[in-house]
Amino acid sequence: MKKSMKMMLRGIAGQKCPCCGKENIFERSRPFSFQIPKMKEKCEKCGYYFEREPGYFLGAMYVSYGLAVFQGILTFLLVHFLFSGTPTIGIYVIVMSVIFLFAFWNYKLARVIWIYIFPN
Repeated sequence: MKKSMKMMLRGIAGQKCPCCGKENIFERSRPFSFQIPKMKEKCEKCGYYFEREPGYFLGAMYVSYGLAVFQGILTFLLVHFLFSGTPTIGIYVIVMSVIFLFAFWNYKLARVIWIYIFPN
């Protein structure tokens, strides 16, 4: 079953099952919780197994790294051009803070992207 790009992007953004697009991949947690997000074993609607084999998500680390680098570069450019008088150490602290704040979000998003890239 071939999905359109719009459906895939909507599924990734909503962190939904790549097969049915209805069920969440991660269990709900409290907002702003600093716990590692817990993934469901399988989709409750269609039975799709999210973790295919041991080590399946090792490649998602590269996706997470790419997201963090993108966020770091974007933050650096915004701070550098919008607040041009910021000292170098200040820029460094801001960039590292942004990367740290988005770490749990990157963890979840990287796994969802990986599932959508390699669904079977």
